[in-house]
Amino acid sequence: MIQVEGLYHSYSHDEKYAVKDASFRIEKSEVFGFLGPSGAGKSTTMGVLTGLLPLQRGSVTVAGYDVKKPARSMFNRIGVSFEQSNVYGKLTALENLEFYRKLFDVPTRDPRELLELVGLDHVATKRVGEFSKGMKHRLTFVRSMLNNPQMWFLDEPTTGLDPAIAGRIKEIVRAEKEKGTTVFLTTHNMYVADELCDRVAFIIDGEIKLIDSPRNLKLRYGERLVDVEYRESGSIRKETLSFVDEQERRRLSEIVDTGNVEMMHTKEATLEQIFVKVTGRGLN
Repeated sequence: MIQVEGLYHSYSHDEKYAVKDASFRIEKSEVFGFLGPSGAGKSTTMGVLTGLLPLQRGSVTVAGYDVKKPARSMFNRIGVSFEQSNVYGKLTALENLEFYRKLFDVPTRDPRELLELVGLDHVATKRVGEFSKGMKHRLTFVRSMLNNPQMWFLDEPTTGLDPAIAGRIKEIVRAEKEKGTTVFLTTHNMYVADELCDRVAFIIDGEIKLIDSPRNLKLRYGERLVDVEYRESGSIRKETLSFVDEQERRRLSEIVDTGNVEMMHTKEATLEQIFVKVTGRGLN
């Protein structure tokens, strides 16, 4: 669905690149995460892929279209949810969706159904200017679903949302993926990426450092550990031991052999820990 080769972009039109020599491919029905801190080049890449920024250098095709010369029909096939909501404050939630659906040349979804999907049906006739930031974010999210996009661009889709609503957003993304939708997800939230993405790309200072599945990254870079709690001399003690280190494996066997283990569970490195290990940079 997306093919990117040697993408460069400079806002100052010189050698100061916001994105530098980015190359990747996204298959149909894949959720592909573009992960990095603010200013890493995530939104710039997304801007080029969606036609909001001109293609300066490299080749990019989205849903079969060359973004250097995007056809109007391309925008019937893509949906974009921005981190910064850009809805019309003087219109109601329903009026916003009704207006936007008229821009497409393809069948669209029922706006009321979409509002209900994210818990905004009870404020459908309320002016959006009176909405909270989170409510506007949800409206922007469902607006991107109106045209049943084949290629769905999501920029920080759970930012500023309470856990319950964020969980609902993730359920919707999974459901759309099952229907065959391809998703390009930009985020600095590694937990969201871990839950949703088939593959992720780590990007720092405009350069992609690696691309792989979360599982493969954990197997490759994450140390396998086990937390064990056991009773000794009437007290509960806790140790974290490595499955990789031979000495610590022997220590774990000694604890288990005592028969005094109260609790034990394995744990793995998080994507955030792996990101820091690979790039040498944090996500803030």
